[in-house]
Amino acid sequence: MHRRTALGSLLAVPALAAPALAQAWPDRPIRIIVPYPPGGSNDTVARIVQPRLQEILGRPIIVDNRAGASGSVGSSETARSAPDGYTWLLANDTLASNETLMNLPYRVMEAFTFCSVLGTCPYALTAHPSTPFRTLPQLIAAAKAAPETLSYATTGVGSLAHVSTVLLQQRGDFKLVHVPYRGGGPALQDALAGHVPLFMSNIVIILQHIREGKLIPLGVSSAAPSRFLPGVQPFAAQGFPGFEALTYWVMVGPAGIPPAINERMQQALRQVLGEAPIQARMAEQGAEIVASSPAETEAFIRGEIAKWGEVIRANNIRAES
Repeated sequence: MHRRTALGSLLAVPALAAPALAQAWPDRPIRIIVPYPPGGSNDTVARIVQPRLQEILGRPIIVDNRAGASGSVGSSETARSAPDGYTWLLANDTLASNETLMNLPYRVMEAFTFCSVLGTCPYALTAHPSTPFRTLPQLIAAAKAAPETLSYATTGVGSLAHVSTVLLQQRGDFKLVHVPYRGGGPALQDALAGHVPLFMSNIVIILQHIREGKLIPLGVSSAAPSRFLPGVQPFAAQGFPGFEALTYWVMVGPAGIPPAINERMQQALRQVLGEAPIQARMAEQGAEIVASSPAETEAFIRGEIAKWGEVIRANNIRAES
């Protein structure tokens, strides 16, 4: 009887300690790793939420750009970090696609604690104004007439921008040349300069440039037209039925972060994303807010790994393609 009572007391300790742990956290600065250079959509979203997030949590939040290997450098560093709630990763769709495309030192569903999907947005395939392309059929006709002569930029090998463009080519029977960059910022610079004629990017980093006429949108990857790009037709309505590919921004930490801390971070993010000024800034970038729960986030990433893993394998898409 005494042993059962003692055991019950010991088992109750974690339950009692969890709220206290959450109340004590954070007691020092928090780092959010952005696995791409400044200027990309991950960096943009991180810097939109960072000021209010640090006000709500009461500690400085450092945005730390750790670019390389389609986001896997920053992801690997996060996976290796202590699960104490002081290192987080603002990842995007490559968190899921890299699982199939790359030989990673970790497995996503085992290496991370899933906090929240902050938002989503479609991709747009754009052309530089110096090109003759104003519609997707014009581009496809030119690519079929001269295969592998037209280049398109993306944020990196294995990014969903890359994978979805390969899928477009395979379904449309045309061939382009992939020019991968280390992130959206460097790719955008070359796209705006006309150094690469085509750019497949989520609309966060290109929306303003499209509105200013510096990039010409040929189609979007959402199933329906985007409210942020009126008049631009989805690929699904241009000969690619059922085509849909959305980027997203997801906050994760290393595996083993105490649930109470993870929940507090999610609640803080939900509060930030629920505020009108933040919603307006996200909308200006072409992003739809999600603010999912940890359980919803974990289920979503598991589904994305399965969805795009199937596409990658079925279409023989390789990291070097």
